[in-house]
Amino acid sequence: MTYPLPAHGGTLVDLLLRGDDLKKLKQEAINYPSWTLTLRQICDVEMLLNGGFSPLRGFMNQEEYNKVVTEAHLPNGLLWPMPITLDVTQEVAEKTKIGDKVALRDYEGTLIAVLTVNDNWIPDKKKEAEHVLGSPDDETHPTIQYLFREAGSHYLGGTLEGAQLPVYYDFVDLRLTPIELREKLSKLCWSKVVAFQTRNPMHRSHRELTLAAAKDANANILVHPVVGMTKPGDVDHYTRVRCYKEIMSYYPADMATLSLLPLAMRMAGPREAVWHALIRKNYGATHFIVGRDHAGPGNNRDGKPFYDPYAAQLEVDKYKDELGIKILKYSQVVYIEDIAEYRTEDNIPEGARVLNISGTELRRRLFMGIDIPEWFSYPTVVKILRQRHPPRSQQGFTLFFTGLSGSGKSTIANAVRIALMEEGSRTVTLLDGDEVRQNLSSELGFSKEHREINIRRISYVASEITKARGVAITAAIAPYRSTREYARRIISEHGGFIEIYVATSLEVCEQRDRKGLYAKARKGILKNFTGIDDPYEPPLNPTLTIDTNHVTVRQAVHDIILLIEQEGYLAPKN
Repeated sequence: MTYPLPAHGGTLVDLLLRGDDLKKLKQEAINYPSWTLTLRQICDVEMLLNGGFSPLRGFMNQEEYNKVVTEAHLPNGLLWPMPITLDVTQEVAEKTKIGDKVALRDYEGTLIAVLTVNDNWIPDKKKEAEHVLGSPDDETHPTIQYLFREAGSHYLGGTLEGAQLPVYYDFVDLRLTPIELREKLSKLCWSKVVAFQTRNPMHRSHRELTLAAAKDANANILVHPVVGMTKPGDVDHYTRVRCYKEIMSYYPADMATLSLLPLAMRMAGPREAVWHALIRKNYGATHFIVGRDHAGPGNNRDGKPFYDPYAAQLEVDKYKDELGIKILKYSQVVYIEDIAEYRTEDNIPEGARVLNISGTELRRRLFMGIDIPEWFSYPTVVKILRQRHPPRSQQGFTLFFTGLSGSGKSTIANAVRIALMEEGSRTVTLLDGDEVRQNLSSELGFSKEHREINIRRISYVASEITKARGVAITAAIAPYRSTREYARRIISEHGGFIEIYVATSLEVCEQRDRKGLYAKARKGILKNFTGIDDPYEPPLNPTLTIDTNHVTVRQAVHDIILLIEQEGYLAPKN
């Protein structure tokens, strides 16, 4: 179905089939090859099916992809700044021909849509990263890292026929499609609507910014936060939505409404700002706020902001005649203590004392249990954040040991476990490499692929322990940096990650060779043995380095427990 777009010459696309067409699709899809959608792909498919990505009718083909990457426009001339592609493995791509139909399913096997393939190609990911994200190879950017570390090697393009939208059980009343939200806004008689994008909890400054925008546009406010995928390490959407619901009570009656956006962000700064504006137009907004460092991923590998703080505002200016939605631009909002008011940075009285709390400082205060002033946030919002982010002494964390076989990892890890059990305030689980091999990875060999699978499994278990606010201690060789970075990423989403490099030399490890493994490897009996015929990539920036050539187990345990205490993961004894 298609629906007219106000102030725009296109249409709002709804790709969901209904009635007999839907019944036929489900029957036929049983015989199609299936692809299990990743979390990002689930978000993209939902936005394609519900019209949020109008005018797209499916995943881009190579011509559309190339045009969007290099020129931020579709071949038909319409503005669209973000490539929307279905990445798959080489194995799947080689089995897929033009004209094939592929059943796209969620992780439970539920049919979401059917893709009719019209293109299959190997993308130039460096070109995509450079044009869309601003760098060809800086993997401090989460989406560049995704492109090169996680995304499939091939892209499939084609049109979609929708079976159903993904099913959610959380905040169902707030998950409105573009059509549903447009109907709601129409019933409210809101002719002008200013949309506010966020992936973080909202505080007083955000409320003041949205009120100022509503006044400038003579409009109502749509708080439209992303609840699909955001930046790794962001506050989870469950906590954020509770904060949004709480802060809505601080707006004047009938001034604002809240709806959730199932988008997978790319953190693409300038390009993302244009993308966000087009999406909000599809959802019925007439105005869109672009503030400081819109959709920025933080610092690059040189420690500088990835994008200029106001690059996004310059980018949307370039396309103001094509957007079909009005852009409201603001500098950062700060608190002026002298007059007890929030103002933008370009409207501060001379000599006034300016107060602000950065996201980093807010997290530090939450982790350390330090007071958060009422001028910054509402006490009820802070209470919700403290429930999710207790002081560090109540947070989970992982001690991730890595080093060569025979380096002393397991011995030190077990001694640390005993020390923490003796201290008694934390629940501790040791995931030793040999034990995990026996109980979780007995079917795996020692190829690079199987080693990575093994460490990913260990990392997943450690992340679950950390999420449950326990202490996980892992002791495995973990020879590859990329896999250790994966561990850091998924564990850091839920608590602390402390990487401990047991840097005992190869010579000493061979001398300690109780199991005779090194000797067998030297003779060629054991293949792919780390340190002999398979590389060990030492950590570049471990939290702590221990060389058991010179440090006893007792001293190593002392140093690790001291580090844990200094980081605040153990509460001081009264």
